Amino acid sequence: MLETINLTKRYEDGQLAVDHLNFKVEPGEIFCMFGANGSGKTTTINLFLNFIPPTEGTALIEGIDVTKEPLRSKDYVSFVSENVTLYGNFTAFQNLDYFTKLAGKRGLTKADYAKAMNSVGLQEEAFDVRTKNYSKGMRQKLGLAIAIVKDAPNILLDEPTSGLDPKSGQEFLNLLIQMRDKGKSIFMSTHDIFRAKLIADRVGFMKKGRLVIMKTRQELQGEDLTELYIQYMEERSESELKP
Repeated sequence: MLETINLTKRYEDGQLAVDHLNFKVEPGEIFCMFGANGSGKTTTINLFLNFIPPTEGTALIEGIDVTKEPLRSKDYVSFVSENVTLYGNFTAFQNLDYFTKLAGKRGLTKADYAKAMNSVGLQEEAFDVRTKNYSKGMRQKLGLAIAIVKDAPNILLDEPTSGLDPKSGQEFLNLLIQMRDKGKSIFMSTHDIFRAKLIADRVGFMKKGRLVIMKTRQELQGEDLTELYIQYMEERSESELKP
């Protein structure tokens, strides 16, 4: 489970990036967070990963305070960024082996790695290719394969479908559904309303660091998510927004 309790981040220049954020992502749930650039989505993920310290409040992974026990908390989470960082002179196999061992998992074979890469739709002829020659879509797939092999109960995704072609995007969503059905808690920051509405169990909208609306799949029945986004993110004045 992922949880924030009054999570707040104010930078040294006074910018309030995250403002008393409260939400949970339960096991077996995909929670998609929308918001314009600078709304606080990526900052929230960085706080979960303890890349930056909170000004106030708490981020919890499996009930573990990520600020007090950063190394322990990372055992229970995988992260796939918009721009997956790989070792360019390593092949896909070598990257998988390195990051898997870095996460503390041992005893996996080349066949295990191949199974994970096949499951994300990475073509077999790319397994032994240096990743500096990969397209963005291929890098995203390998990033998800690394997350699959780690097999953490929680997954953080920052704009994971950005730059993916329609086929790769659909394969990516299918994998997220499979992982959710295995009981994973999945938090996805995204601008991709079309894809997100196909898989989200809940959605939230952030504006200026605040969670201004949260709705379940059932509550969204009969609503146009794009129109809802425009209504809350662009048309309403700040005085009308409700956390």
